[in-house]
Amino acid sequence: MKIVLDAMGGDYAPKVNVDGAIDALCAFEDIEVALVGPQALLEQTIAAYADQAAYARVKDRLSVVNATEVITTQEHPVMALRRKKDSTFNVGMDIVRRKEAQAFVSAGSTGAVMAGAMFKIGRIKGIERPAIGALLPVPGRPMLLMDAGANTDCKPAWINQFAMMGSIYMNRVMGVKEPEVGLVNIGVEEAKGNEQAQQAHALMRAQHAYKFIGNVEARDVLAGGCDVLAADGFVGNVVLKNVEGTISALFKLLKQGLLGSTKGKIAALLAKDTFKQLKDSFNSEEVGGAPLLGVEGVVIKAHGNSQARAIFCAIRQARTVVSTGVVELIREGVAQLGEQEQA
Repeated sequence: MKIVLDAMGGDYAPKVNVDGAIDALCAFEDIEVALVGPQALLEQTIAAYADQAAYARVKDRLSVVNATEVITTQEHPVMALRRKKDSTFNVGMDIVRRKEAQAFVSAGSTGAVMAGAMFKIGRIKGIERPAIGALLPVPGRPMLLMDAGANTDCKPAWINQFAMMGSIYMNRVMGVKEPEVGLVNIGVEEAKGNEQAQQAHALMRAQHAYKFIGNVEARDVLAGGCDVLAADGFVGNVVLKNVEGTISALFKLLKQGLLGSTKGKIAALLAKDTFKQLKDSFNSEEVGGAPLLGVEGVVIKAHGNSQARAIFCAIRQARTVVSTGVVELIREGVAQLGEQEQA
């Protein structure tokens, strides 16, 4: 299995990308990694890897593909992809399009990942719009948000497809036996919401490709009431950032409250291990990244501030998505939805 890594993506490229790639090769003997970026720079970075003995054991499975241009987060994704033909996105995704690799991983521009996957790799037949899935930092039960921001204006049928793809991902990658799918809405009743939400609800209730449990209000998201949370990309992104902000504010207020008095400091010291476990349960770094589902290949978007461990986890995630046949199952799922909608 070959995985292409955009070695220049992210805030700390290329060092953390090279480190994460070599760490992944050491952990998984069944993968190869192709680093895409300026060849001379990447070779220098590889030479500076801390454990050269470990690198020597995996160097036969690590290759460098030269790409002289980098697309930044400040550039318009589509225009940059057209202008920078030798960018890491164009070069890397071309490898996946030619079926010379099974997955593409990047911590670079989200817009460029989305546009490149659409235009270079292409959509699965029948999928109207690929969608980004984000695992919400909900303790205990993992929850996948579909769509997390790729498509801000959506037709109800697209949301139905997002739900189907998310259900397959949670089943095959996260190991949830029968994922429960909810629709973000302003109330739990069927008649709640705008026209888009009501039509999406009707489609989701009528299908048999996944288990639909009905509407989910935003206030219940952190309670972990379902495994997949379906929404258009606008609502989904608002939910995602609100959850992240709420958790960040909660920890900040908790820290201020405990450290504001002697009794609080003593309590914080006694509960140190508990607080660490709680914080770790919200840690998204171990997830690796957000899958872009609905394209003819595996695409993982890692966070822009990823460190080496997060890159390692993103490669591990790509390996799991490839090996569990998620792309093939989405092909089957979209065909099933199409037959049900026609009926």
